[in-house]
Amino acid sequence: MAALVAVMSMVSIGTFSWESLRNLKKHPASTRAVMITTLVVVATHDLAYGVFVGVLFAAMNFANKVAQFKYVSSALSADGLSRTYKVVGQVFFASADKFVESFEFKEAVDKVVIDLCQAHFWDITSVSALDKVVLKFRREGTEVEIIGLNEASATIVDRFAVHDKPDAVANLMGH
Repeated sequence: MAALVAVMSMVSIGTFSWESLRNLKKHPASTRAVMITTLVVVATHDLAYGVFVGVLFAAMNFANKVAQFKYVSSALSADGLSRTYKVVGQVFFASADKFVESFEFKEAVDKVVIDLCQAHFWDITSVSALDKVVLKFRREGTEVEIIGLNEASATIVDRFAVHDKPDAVANLMGH
């Protein structure tokens, strides 16, 4: 067993990229954080903790990156009475707040169309964000039409949304 430990130690020392320590400042912050979490293994002497913390950091970084690839564009109709918002990307807990901020609620239009053909809603937080958008427009007296939900998004929206149910405003206040 001692001989195997010695061989493993020499292999790890020989194969480790020592340049990566010198170039740590050149790596993206997310990569640096994951690399530094390997210190958890050293501090706890437990590989399982190190793997858990590394996977957790990597998942958080991934969610943050995916949240950045969502945008909302809008176009006013020729008669100026309606506006169409086109949502592209993934809407989930990390991008829900920016989704809500993408809409202009005080604009004086009669109708708003929210085109979700190129969007996907992943969780209850995203459905709640859609509820907030629809109900804020309705409070301003604007008719809202949602089009283009894909099947998976429609399933979660049908199950958890309150904007299309009676007493929608009262239910939203409970969120």
